Amino acid sequence: MSQLPPCPQCGSEYTYEDGTQLICPECAHEWTEAEAAAEEAGKVVRDANGNELHDGDAVTVIKDLKVKGSSSVVKVGTKVKSIRLVDGDHDIDCKIDGIGPMKLKSEFVKKV
Repeated sequence: MSQLPPCPQCGSEYTYEDGTQLICPECAHEWTEAEAAAEEAGKVVRDANGNELHDGDAVTVIKDLKVKGSSSVVKVGTKVKSIRLVDGDHDIDCKIDGIGPMKLKSEFVKKV
């Protein structure tokens, strides 16, 4: 009998296979072994549309974002070049023209 990995969402050891999917009976989370291997290899950062982001990509802001501690606003459609992915709550480090260095959340950008 092969050893199945625990559920990545709740940590339950009672996972089972259904075709190519792995399923957790406790939280009903479904995933594939390829997804589990990719997640173990490193954190995957995705934009608002689900596209995978990489260092150096260009993105566009999809929502007006207030700049904390300032009266400035990053407007919808602002293009940001040469992003850098980091760990933490805000996953993108970048420099925005007219504002300067900034941290963004990947859920508020889309890949160009």
